[in-house]
Amino acid sequence: MHHEVAGSTQHGTDRETAARRLIAAMTDVKPLIAKYADQSESDRRLPDEVVEALASTGAFRLLTPRRFGGMEADLRALVDMSTLLGEADGSTAWTAMILSVTNWLACLFPDQAQEDVFGADPDARVAGAAAPTGTGHRTADGWTVSGRWPYCSGSWHATWAAVGVLLLDDAGEVTDQVLALIPTSELVIEDTWFNVGMRATGSNTLSGKDIFVPEHRVLSMPRAAEGNRPASASKRGLYSAALGPMLSVCLAGPLLGLGDAALRWTAEQGCAKPLSFTVHRRQADSVGFQTQIGQAAVRLRTARLHLDEVTADVDAAAQAGRPLPHGDRARIKAQTAHAAQQILAALDTLVSAHGAGAFADDRPLQRMWRDANAAARHAGLNPAVAHEVYGKGILGVEETVSLLV
Repeated sequence: MHHEVAGSTQHGTDRETAARRLIAAMTDVKPLIAKYADQSESDRRLPDEVVEALASTGAFRLLTPRRFGGMEADLRALVDMSTLLGEADGSTAWTAMILSVTNWLACLFPDQAQEDVFGADPDARVAGAAAPTGTGHRTADGWTVSGRWPYCSGSWHATWAAVGVLLLDDAGEVTDQVLALIPTSELVIEDTWFNVGMRATGSNTLSGKDIFVPEHRVLSMPRAAEGNRPASASKRGLYSAALGPMLSVCLAGPLLGLGDAALRWTAEQGCAKPLSFTVHRRQADSVGFQTQIGQAAVRLRTARLHLDEVTADVDAAAQAGRPLPHGDRARIKAQTAHAAQQILAALDTLVSAHGAGAFADDRPLQRMWRDANAAARHAGLNPAVAHEVYGKGILGVEETVSLLV
């Protein structure tokens, strides 16, 4: 079958070519995304023009199977795409990244579920809320699911949702923690996303009651995290990639793009803006300002080096069909969280370097700062959890802290 050549040299070449074309297309639509950034934030959702532009580049096909017209790319391509988009607008980058990686999640389900989602619509968009805030009860052919799932980024634009569910037996005891694939037409979008940053991501609450979910549209998260997946293409290549790293490393892409954009904007402004209450007619003439720019740039470079390493680790293991040991996954989680913190530190330095004017409504720097600070608080980037997981592994302390390692 087509997907069985996932690890071949030809497929690798095709994947890299498709990713390069996508990045080139993303570069072309960046001005449009930047143009709508203020409106997106004001409307608290991405305009249709932006979503259509993303779809036209193939952004939502980045991680879907080639047999459905997808690119079947890799984590590197996802991070590159979301970094590039983050330079134009954080909310757009976050939404595209979440829909892309949740499309990848949908490809870990049985093949019939993939047919349900992508067979009829190669441009399907799957939003996700993995926290198990729903419950499922056994029926003859599947499960009856009810729940409310907050923080579902991309909810306004999704055609399907992958939501976290605790499966219960007749005694009410939990038998498994799963993701359930449900068409968004069967769910209610509760308009609950009112936030200081990432305002346009539509990270609303999805809800539903007594929704039938067939057996093939349920995926065990603990088993999937350990590499036990029912998808026929999960032995080697993209769909064998480690679950925890895939779902955490991608979160840092938009942050890096925001940091890069903030550095560029602050440096450009510093070449014309006076340094108030000093003899300097340009901030750029101040040794203090020069030092702050250098510090921020090094922190962003540090973040990029960490992300380059961990994406390479994840992609290499996936293409070889080699499972990543727990120790490597713990390290990747810690490195990713550290990268996010480096980006936040760089942004703090840049805001201070520019001065109080950074917080004016018409200055893009304040939106970059807010977006990054909101995104970096995602549970998948929690530095305390990440460092605890990594430290436990180094010390040989056997205690499960998180399923997403």
